[in-house]
Amino acid sequence: ISAAQSQTTLESKLEALQCHFTWDQEMSKSLILRRKDNVDDIGTEEGNSWLGHIYNLRGFIQYKLGFTKDAQSFFNKAAEAFRKIRNADEGPWLVVNYGNLAWLHHHLGDQAESQAYLSKVDALMNKYPSPSQDELHPEIYAEKAWTLMKFSPDKTLAADYIQRAIRMQPGMVEWNSSYILALRYASNHSDTGLEADLLEKVRLAMEQDPENLHLAVLYLNQRAKRGEKIEEEARELARKVLRNPVSSHSGIKLLLKVYNYHVSIDEAIDLVEEALETHPDERYLKKCATLCYKLKLTYFRDSHPEQSMIDRAISLLKDVIALYPHSSLVKKIDLANVYAKSKYGQDKAEQIYQELLKSDLEPADKQVLYNYYAKYSNFELKDRNMSIRYHMMAAKIPHQSFFRGNSITILERIKDRGRNRKCREIEEFLENLQEPQ
Repeated sequence: ISAAQSQTTLESKLEALQCHFTWDQEMSKSLILRRKDNVDDIGTEEGNSWLGHIYNLRGFIQYKLGFTKDAQSFFNKAAEAFRKIRNADEGPWLVVNYGNLAWLHHHLGDQAESQAYLSKVDALMNKYPSPSQDELHPEIYAEKAWTLMKFSPDKTLAADYIQRAIRMQPGMVEWNSSYILALRYASNHSDTGLEADLLEKVRLAMEQDPENLHLAVLYLNQRAKRGEKIEEEARELARKVLRNPVSSHSGIKLLLKVYNYHVSIDEAIDLVEEALETHPDERYLKKCATLCYKLKLTYFRDSHPEQSMIDRAISLLKDVIALYPHSSLVKKIDLANVYAKSKYGQDKAEQIYQELLKSDLEPADKQVLYNYYAKYSNFELKDRNMSIRYHMMAAKIPHQSFFRGNSITILERIKDRGRNRKCREIEEFLENLQEPQ
C-alpha cells in the first residue's frame, strides 16, 4: 500500500471513531473559551463519578485552543480517572478516550502512535460489544450525552442519548441522575417546559442517589414552583450544600435561585456572602453572588437601595469580569445596570454600554446586548423611541434565542396597545421579519 493510500485508510478509520473529535461542532474561538469557563467551574474533586468525562472534555478544549501538550495531559488524566472510578484497567469506557488520543497523535504527526490507539479501540469494541446491535455501547452514549449537556445547545438530544444508555445498562446510578438534570436543561431551552411527571422522576432518582445534593435542590425547586412551603427544608439543605466543595455541579446556583424566589432575596445574599467568607477566592461563588445582587437591585426594583449594597455589587461584578475575561458580556451589562441604580453612576452606565455597542461582537452576543440596551433605554433613559429601535435591531438578527423572542414580544405589545406613533412602523417591521434558518 502506498503512503498516500495508507494515510487515507487511517483518516477514514479516525473519522469513524466515536470521540470528541468526531462529535465536534463548528464553534468560534470565543464560544470555545466560554465553554472552557463552564467546564473549569465543574471542579475535579476526588469521588466525582464523571471525572474521566470531565478530563476528556477539558483535553479536547485545550486541543481546540492549540495547547496540545495540555490536551495530552488531560486525556492521560481521564484514562487514570476511569481506572480508579471503575476499579479496572480497561473497559468500554475507554473507547472515547483512546479515540481522542488517536486523533491527537494524528494531528501531532505521530501516525504510528495514532494507529496504536486505533488498534486499542478495535480491541475494546470486539471485547465489549454493544448489547444492542444497531446502537452504540451505553458507555459511549453516556459520555456523548454528558458532553452535549456541557457543549451543545441541543439538550434534548443529550437527554435522548443518556436515556438509551440507561435502557441498555440500567444499573448506573449517576447516569440516571444526569438524565434528570439533562431533562431540566432541555426544559430551560424549550417552549413546552418540564414534562408533568418530572417531580416523580426526580424523587425516584434521589432515592437511588441520596448523596446528590444537586438533585435534592432540583426536587425542592420543583415543589416550590407548585406552591409548597419549603423554607425550612431550603435552610437545612443549604447547610449541606455549603459543606461540599464549590462546583457548578454542587447545586449552589439553583439553591440560591430557590432562596431568591421562594424564601427571601436577603437571605440568599446572606447565604452566598457566608459561603464567600469560607471560600473567598472561588470565582464561581462570586459569579453566583452577582446574580443575587443583580436580582435585588434591578429586578425586584428596590427603589432606594443602600449605596453600600450597590458598591458591593459593583465590586463583585468587577472581580467576576476579570476572572471570566472570555465570558463576561452579560456581567458587563449587569455592571452598567447596577451603576445606573447609583446616584452618581448614570454616566458610567452609559459609558459601559457605548463601549460595548462599539465592540466587535458575534451576532448572538449583539442580540443579547441590543435587547438589554433597549430595556435600559426605556427604564433608565426614558427614551421610548431608542428602546423600540434596539428591540428591532435585536429581533432582526436571524438567531433563535430567548432575547430575540423577548424583543419581538415587547414590540408586539407596543403595537397592540396602539399608543406609540411608531405603531405602524413596528407592524410593518414585524410583518417583514425573516425567521431564522
